[in-house]
Amino acid sequence: MALWGMVIDLDRCTGCQACVMACKAENNVPAVGANEAKRGRVISWMQVLTETDEEHHTSKTRFIPRPCLQCDDPPCTKVCPVYATYRNPEGIVAQIYNRCIGCRFCMAACPYNAKYFNWYSYQKEAPGQNPDVSLREKGVVEKCTFCHHRLQNARERAPAEKREFDPAEYVPACAEACPAKAIVFGDLADAASEVAQQARSPRAFKLQEELGTKPKVIYLTEGEGGG
Repeated sequence: MALWGMVIDLDRCTGCQACVMACKAENNVPAVGANEAKRGRVISWMQVLTETDEEHHTSKTRFIPRPCLQCDDPPCTKVCPVYATYRNPEGIVAQIYNRCIGCRFCMAACPYNAKYFNWYSYQKEAPGQNPDVSLREKGVVEKCTFCHHRLQNARERAPAEKREFDPAEYVPACAEACPAKAIVFGDLADAASEVAQQARSPRAFKLQEELGTKPKVIYLTEGEGGG
């Protein structure tokens, strides 16, 4: 069985935020408006965080794209009283919007701030929205799911075309849109896959690994071998 994961090379990331915009367009992530943004209610399933090193004479800023890290030991799933969020067999931390009661326990438990509460009905039916992704009602928590609908579509397309499913067909919008090819996605359980090989790089690290959440989004620090 596949174990979907992602490697992000910080040596390649330019902070252009193409991944952010691709995620918003693909997943019908709403724009909340200026007033809500001022209250800290922006919804962005993928964020590009910045980290500045000021220890040296010339400060250096690096960009850290941060989707949901799809933890193998996710604290968010342990606190949900209605099982609206769970880790599926392929390692994706899913969100069942129709089951969510908006208690936001999962948001408080997530150390990466990767979940967002939908305060109002920001979304409306409009041309250009992705019909493969549901519009979320107000009062629920939403998050990145590695564009899981793309996996479902690829799996349905394969038997219709009388062939085997190819894992390479499943690519989240953020990885597809990255102009610097900083994001690699695939099956971590396949030792021969590019994502598994990069995950074993000497430059590989995980955000706040000491927390024991076992994230499947792995980063490559700046150094030799970058783009």
